[in-house]
Formats: sequence, C-alpha cells, structure tokens
Amino acid sequence: MYILYFLIILLLPIYAQFKVRNTYKRFSSVHASKGLTGAQVARMILDSHGLYDVRVVPTQGVLSDHYNPMTKTVALSEDNYHNDSLAAIAVAAHECGHAVQHKEAYSFLTLRSKLVPVANFSSSLSWIFVLIGIISYSANMLLLGIILLGAGVLFQLITLPVEFDASKRAMNEVIQLGIINNDEERGARKVLSAAALTYVAAAAVAVLELLRLILIFTNMSSNED
Repeated sequence: MYILYFLIILLLPIYAQFKVRNTYKRFSSVHASKGLTGAQVARMILDSHGLYDVRVVPTQGVLSDHYNPMTKTVALSEDNYHNDSLAAIAVAAHECGHAVQHKEAYSFLTLRSKLVPVANFSSSLSWIFVLIGIISYSANMLLLGIILLGAGVLFQLITLPVEFDASKRAMNEVIQLGIINNDEERGARKVLSAAALTYVAAAAVAVLELLRLILIFTNMSSNED
C-alpha cells in the first residue's frame, strides 16, 4: 500500500506537468484564424467588461502567466503575449477570467485571497511539527502539524473552483467575442483542461498526504491509550 501511495504522489504531478507542457507545446504551433495575439485578446476581454484600469504586460518565464489583483495586472509570458497561437489565446483568456472574477468579487476567489497569508504561514511550519511529532512519537505535536497542514490543503481545494471557473469564463469570452471559430474551440479547451489538471494533481496529492498523516495520528493516539 505504501509503495502504491508513493507511486501516486510521485507520478501524478509528473504526469500533470507532462500533459500541460505537451499540450501547450502542441497548440503553441497552431495559429488562430483571427491572428490576434495573447495581449490583444486579453485587452479585448478586459475592455468588454469595462476593466480599462487592468494592464496587460509581458513577463519572463514559460507558463508564468498570472493575474495580480493587488496591481490589477494580467501578466503574460513573452510567448503568449506576442504570439497568436491557440495556446496563447487560451492562456490569456484564462488570466482575464481571474480579472473578471476579481471585479465581480467571485466568492471562491475572495476566500482564497483571504487564505493566502494563512496558507503561507501554515505551510512553512506544518512539516516542522509533523516531523517532531513522528520522531518524538508525540500525538499532540503531530496533530498540530496536521491542523496547520490542513489549512494549506483547504487552500488547494478552494483553488480548484477558482481555476475551473476562470477557464469556463475564458471559453465563453473567446467564443462570444468571435476570437476563435468553431473548429478552434476544441484546441482551446484542451489547453485549458491540461492546465487545470495540474491543480487537480496538486490538490489530490495534498489530500492524500493529509489522510496518511491522520492515519498515523490515529494509530499513535490508540497506542498511547
């Protein structure tokens, strides 16, 4: 069982990364019929929602695209910013989906933003207490580590609906604004689905690890009794 467990937590993220990079690479070479770059697509979507104050800027790195609610900036990797591929369009539209979520105060996005400092704090300390609890065979210390780790797992789970909703918004926007045609929809969906898989994998691994520690805590507590 332990071998199976470790294979899952090891191979699932690797598969997710392989899937997203392979899909992204494939559709990065497929040019959209409208010839719009990722930056142009982002600007169109933002303007259609009255988000004129949200900037679209290039950023370094591969798949480093993100939306920063603090600075109201949609940052697109250089390739996606300048290129007119289906991958660039899908990614740009997805990040704009987050900007629209921010404007509409989407509940899961608001909750995730509030959890960021808690998740950052708990993730940096949780494993310290977990290791101390396991090494010293202290159920109380292990429980504290599990509670802290649970905050990070909750953050991962809340991230899922945020990302899924942003992808759904992205597809709606590129279709309604006529950015892609019917034949290109499938490719855009594949890019977004592959990207979503990375979040699913991360959440699954986090939940499995939390469950494993809870089982260890349960056995430890019963032995102490």
